[in-house]
Amino acid sequence: MWLIPLGILLVLGAYVISTYNGLVALRNKVKTGWAQIDVQLKRRYDLIPNLVETVKGYAKHEQETFEKVIQARNSAMGAQSVEEIAEKEGELRQTLRSLFALSESYPELKANENFLKLQEELTGTENKISYSRQFYNDTVRIYNTRIQSFPANIIAGIFAFTAKPFFEVADAREREAVRVQF
Repeated sequence: MWLIPLGILLVLGAYVISTYNGLVALRNKVKTGWAQIDVQLKRRYDLIPNLVETVKGYAKHEQETFEKVIQARNSAMGAQSVEEIAEKEGELRQTLRSLFALSESYPELKANENFLKLQEELTGTENKISYSRQFYNDTVRIYNTRIQSFPANIIAGIFAFTAKPFFEVADAREREAVRVQF
Protein backbone atom coordinates (compact mmCIF):
# COMPACT_ATOMS: atom_id res chain seq x y z
CA MET A 1 0.00 0.00 0.00
CA TRP A 2 2.80 2.45 0.79
CA LEU A 3 4.46 1.65 -2.58
CA ILE A 4 1.89 3.63 -4.56
CA PRO A 5 2.48 6.93 -2.71
CA LEU A 6 6.21 6.31 -2.84
CA GLY A 7 6.00 5.69 -6.60
CA ILE A 8 4.01 8.90 -7.08
CA LEU A 9 6.57 10.85 -5.05
CA LEU A 10 9.44 9.40 -7.09
CA VAL A 11 7.75 10.26 -10.38
CA LEU A 12 6.92 13.75 -9.13
CA GLY A 13 10.48 14.22 -7.83
CA ALA A 14 11.94 13.05 -11.15
CA TYR A 15 9.68 15.51 -12.99
CA VAL A 16 10.71 18.42 -10.75
CA ILE A 17 14.41 17.58 -11.16
CA SER A 18 14.08 17.15 -14.92
CA THR A 19 12.13 20.39 -15.33
CA TYR A 20 14.52 22.33 -13.10
CA ASN A 21 17.55 21.05 -15.00
CA GLY A 22 15.88 21.91 -18.31
CA LEU A 23 15.18 25.44 -17.12
CA VAL A 24 18.77 25.86 -15.94
CA ALA A 25 20.02 24.65 -19.34
CA LEU A 26 17.75 27.13 -21.15
CA ARG A 27 18.78 29.98 -18.85
CA ASN A 28 22.43 29.21 -19.58
CA LYS A 29 21.71 29.09 -23.30
CA VAL A 30 20.17 32.59 -23.02
CA LYS A 31 23.33 33.77 -21.25
CA THR A 32 25.48 32.21 -23.96
CA GLY A 33 23.40 33.91 -26.65
CA TRP A 34 23.85 37.25 -24.93
CA ALA A 35 27.59 36.66 -24.58
CA GLN A 36 27.81 36.14 -28.35
CA ILE A 37 26.04 39.44 -28.99
CA ASP A 38 28.42 41.09 -26.55
CA VAL A 39 31.48 39.68 -28.36
CA GLN A 40 30.26 40.98 -31.73
CA LEU A 41 29.36 44.40 -30.32
CA LYS A 42 32.86 44.66 -28.80
CA ARG A 43 34.32 43.80 -32.20
CA ARG A 44 32.26 46.58 -33.77
CA TYR A 45 33.30 49.03 -31.06
CA ASP A 46 36.94 48.19 -31.74
CA LEU A 47 36.53 48.77 -35.51
CA ILE A 48 34.86 52.17 -35.24
CA PRO A 49 37.87 54.25 -34.06
CA ASN A 50 39.96 52.83 -36.93
CA LEU A 51 37.22 53.68 -39.39
CA VAL A 52 36.88 57.22 -38.01
CA GLU A 53 40.64 57.78 -38.21
CA THR A 54 40.71 56.59 -41.82
CA VAL A 55 37.86 58.91 -42.82
CA LYS A 56 39.39 61.83 -40.87
CA GLY A 57 42.38 61.78 -43.17
CA TYR A 58 40.15 62.66 -46.10
CA ALA A 59 37.41 64.71 -44.50
CA LYS A 60 39.19 66.90 -41.99
CA HIS A 61 36.38 69.47 -41.73
CA GLU A 62 33.71 66.92 -40.72
CA GLN A 63 34.66 66.97 -37.02
CA GLU A 64 31.05 67.10 -35.79
CA THR A 65 30.24 63.82 -37.55
CA PHE A 66 33.32 62.14 -36.05
CA GLU A 67 32.44 63.34 -32.58
CA LYS A 68 28.86 62.05 -32.89
CA VAL A 69 30.08 58.62 -33.98
CA ILE A 70 32.57 58.36 -31.12
CA GLN A 71 30.01 59.67 -28.61
CA ALA A 72 27.43 57.11 -29.82
CA ARG A 73 30.05 54.35 -29.61
CA ASN A 74 30.99 55.30 -26.05
CA SER A 75 27.34 55.56 -25.06
CA ALA A 76 26.61 52.10 -26.49
CA MET A 77 29.63 50.64 -24.71
CA GLY A 78 28.35 52.00 -21.39
CA ALA A 79 24.83 50.60 -21.73
CA GLN A 80 23.89 47.94 -19.18
CA SER A 81 20.47 46.37 -19.74
CA VAL A 82 19.34 44.57 -22.88
CA GLU A 83 16.82 47.32 -23.56
CA GLU A 84 19.37 50.11 -23.08
CA ILE A 85 21.92 48.34 -25.27
CA ALA A 86 19.33 47.90 -28.03
CA GLU A 87 18.48 51.61 -27.86
CA LYS A 88 22.11 52.76 -27.88
CA GLU A 89 22.98 50.35 -30.70
CA GLY A 90 20.24 51.95 -32.80
CA GLU A 91 21.73 55.37 -32.19
CA LEU A 92 25.18 54.07 -33.10
CA ARG A 93 23.89 52.61 -36.39
CA GLN A 94 22.39 55.99 -37.27
CA THR A 95 25.68 57.82 -36.69
CA LEU A 96 27.59 55.20 -38.68
CA ARG A 97 25.25 55.84 -41.60
CA SER A 98 26.20 59.51 -41.51
CA LEU A 99 29.89 58.57 -41.42
CA PHE A 100 29.53 56.34 -44.46
CA ALA A 101 27.53 59.03 -46.23
CA LEU A 102 30.66 61.23 -46.09
CA SER A 103 32.44 58.79 -48.37
CA GLU A 104 30.14 59.84 -51.20
CA SER A 105 31.73 63.29 -51.13
CA TYR A 106 35.29 61.93 -51.19
CA PRO A 107 36.00 59.65 -54.18
CA GLU A 108 39.61 59.10 -53.06
CA LEU A 109 38.28 57.82 -49.72
CA LYS A 110 36.02 55.34 -51.49
CA ALA A 111 39.09 53.97 -53.24
CA ASN A 112 41.23 53.81 -50.08
CA GLU A 113 42.26 50.22 -49.31
CA ASN A 114 42.08 50.69 -45.53
CA PHE A 115 38.61 52.20 -45.77
CA LEU A 116 37.40 49.36 -47.99
CA LYS A 117 38.85 46.76 -45.64
CA LEU A 118 37.27 48.41 -42.59
CA GLN A 119 33.96 48.68 -44.42
CA GLU A 120 34.11 44.97 -45.26
CA GLU A 121 34.96 44.02 -41.66
CA LEU A 122 32.16 46.19 -40.31
CA THR A 123 29.68 44.65 -42.75
CA GLY A 124 30.76 41.17 -41.68
CA THR A 125 30.44 42.15 -38.04
CA GLU A 126 26.95 43.55 -38.65
CA ASN A 127 25.97 40.19 -40.14
CA LYS A 128 27.37 38.37 -37.10
CA ILE A 129 25.51 40.74 -34.76
CA SER A 130 22.31 40.08 -36.66
CA TYR A 131 22.78 36.31 -36.42
CA SER A 132 23.66 36.54 -32.72
CA ARG A 133 20.57 38.68 -32.03
CA GLN A 134 18.40 36.15 -33.82
CA PHE A 135 19.89 33.25 -31.84
CA TYR A 136 19.48 35.15 -28.57
CA ASN A 137 15.87 36.10 -29.29
CA ASP A 138 14.99 32.55 -30.38
CA THR A 139 16.51 31.20 -27.18
CA VAL A 140 14.71 33.81 -25.05
CA ARG A 141 11.43 32.89 -26.74
CA ILE A 142 11.91 29.20 -25.91
CA TYR A 143 12.99 29.98 -22.34
CA ASN A 144 10.14 32.44 -21.67
CA THR A 145 7.58 30.05 -23.14
CA ARG A 146 8.88 27.23 -20.97
CA ILE A 147 8.79 29.20 -17.70
CA GLN A 148 5.28 30.47 -18.50
CA SER A 149 3.80 27.10 -19.49
CA PHE A 150 1.96 24.88 -17.07
CA PRO A 151 3.16 22.94 -15.07
CA ALA A 152 6.77 24.12 -15.55
CA ASN A 153 5.67 27.62 -14.47
CA ILE A 154 5.11 26.28 -10.95
CA ILE A 155 8.68 25.01 -10.73
CA ALA A 156 9.98 28.18 -12.39
CA GLY A 157 8.15 30.26 -9.77
CA ILE A 158 9.45 28.20 -6.88
CA PHE A 159 13.05 28.52 -8.08
CA ALA A 160 12.75 32.19 -9.16
CA PHE A 161 13.23 31.75 -12.90
CA THR A 162 12.20 35.07 -14.46
CA ALA A 163 11.43 36.09 -18.02
CA LYS A 164 14.29 37.49 -20.07
CA PRO A 165 13.92 40.53 -22.35
CA PHE A 166 14.19 40.29 -26.11
CA PHE A 167 16.83 42.31 -27.94
CA GLU A 168 14.45 44.62 -29.79
CA VAL A 169 15.01 47.81 -31.70
CA ALA A 170 12.44 50.54 -31.08
CA ASP A 171 12.82 52.66 -34.23
CA ALA A 172 11.97 50.89 -37.51
CA ARG A 173 14.83 52.71 -39.30
CA GLU A 174 17.25 51.19 -36.83
CA ARG A 175 16.18 47.67 -37.71
CA GLU A 176 18.11 47.84 -40.93
CA ALA A 177 21.75 46.82 -41.00
CA VAL A 178 24.29 49.52 -41.71
CA ARG A 179 24.35 49.89 -45.48
CA VAL A 180 27.38 51.20 -47.21
CA GLN A 181 26.98 52.13 -50.83
CA PHE A 182 29.73 53.35 -53.06
